Amino acid sequence: MKSEFMLAITQLSAEKNLPKEVVLSAVETALVSAYRKDNFASTQEISVKIDPTTGRVKVWAEKTVVEQPSDTRLEISLTDAVKIKPDVQLDEVVMAEATPRNAGRIAAQTAKQVILQRLHEAEHSAIFEEYSDKEGDIVTGVVQRIEPRQLFVDLGRAEAILPAAEQVRNERYRIGQRLRVYLLEVVRTSRGPQVVVSRSHPDLLRRLFELEVPEVLSGVVEIKAVAREAGYRSKIAVAARQEGIDPVGCCVGLRGIRIQNIMRELNGEKLDVVSWSSDTAAFIANALSPAQVLSVELDEDDGIATVVVPDKQLSLAIGKEGQNARLAAKLSGWRIDIKSASIAEEEKLTKAEPSPEPEEAVLGEELVPEEPAAPEEALIPEAEPEPVLETELAPPETILKPPIEVGAEKTAKLRFAEDVLSPGPTKATSKSKKKKKKKAPERSADDGVRGRKQRREREIIDEEGEEY
Repeated sequence: MKSEFMLAITQLSAEKNLPKEVVLSAVETALVSAYRKDNFASTQEISVKIDPTTGRVKVWAEKTVVEQPSDTRLEISLTDAVKIKPDVQLDEVVMAEATPRNAGRIAAQTAKQVILQRLHEAEHSAIFEEYSDKEGDIVTGVVQRIEPRQLFVDLGRAEAILPAAEQVRNERYRIGQRLRVYLLEVVRTSRGPQVVVSRSHPDLLRRLFELEVPEVLSGVVEIKAVAREAGYRSKIAVAARQEGIDPVGCCVGLRGIRIQNIMRELNGEKLDVVSWSSDTAAFIANALSPAQVLSVELDEDDGIATVVVPDKQLSLAIGKEGQNARLAAKLSGWRIDIKSASIAEEEKLTKAEPSPEPEEAVLGEELVPEEPAAPEEALIPEAEPEPVLETELAPPETILKPPIEVGAEKTAKLRFAEDVLSPGPTKATSKSKKKKKKKAPERSADDGVRGRKQRREREIIDEEGEEY
């Protein structure tokens, strides 16, 4: 019949999910610390053994063999040592049983603390070994609590952390929600093992295909490359290892049942499954699906692939905000330049047309650059300065008056200057002109100072002509 001590150890191992031997070892280490504090020397080596059947505790301590022991804690008589080891000699060290009757209160409390510490260490070590073997696999957990920068997921024996960088932007989490997560890494810390999981890692998609598609799990269909923008769209390149197998059809399933299960797990993320090809140009054309590709030109030096698509397919090939082209570039590992068919034809015609050659200069002739044409104002002849008549009747204003710059005034002055220089106008003609001016005076467009100045100058010229 088991003792109460062994029943308590069995219950403790079941609660902590630890092997019974691990719990016994932790208790033995704790009892060593407890017994040394009260019954043995601090430097003395002792060991504790617990019988797994009866639960009896025995303590063994190192003692030196002497004729007559003075300190029973450190020494043993030769008569007692022979019972343990028949060929023992004096001054030899032997392990003798020295189980004390009981331990003090302080020793018992110390043992309790040591037992708890050892159990925590054993539990952390077991968790680390368990989850370190699962790195790169999918585990299922329940959202336990939500913080602004991270999410805590209960995996059963351990609590995993889902950082903000590994979350999907358009996913909303709630407490109690069950999630399939990708086990990213397990790290040892002072508080125990830290498990980091992810929902946005591309390998999460790979593991989901292995769970849903038996051909992928068995290796008949191989996933060559994965490009993912978590929460929006992903592209997967697959290839068959056996002839007669359609890799894309295996991944999609009958009526799309297999890929729909994966999309449901990813909250409606769009998935494109394309066929992988050893021909780089054909693989790039497949990666740009659902767009149709007319031609693909590869630049091996720069790693650029120039793709020509029909004009109506250009927006489909680029995708919303360039998403389709970006995922195709990640999937193939090439930089992709997409052009429409019309633009590609124009570029070909531009390259095909010969460039115009410069005209050769004729020997003996120098090319004289053409002089720029003079502005229209320079072609109008300037009015000649008015001749001043040295007569006593000429008013001084005509000598001191500056030339008029307005075009209409210049024309009027030229006309009246010719009248002045023309031979012998009669007084009757001058008087008739003067009367005509008074009857119908010519008005300017601007009825201001400028108009009055023009009329005054014309009257002065008329008087000069009359006096002349």
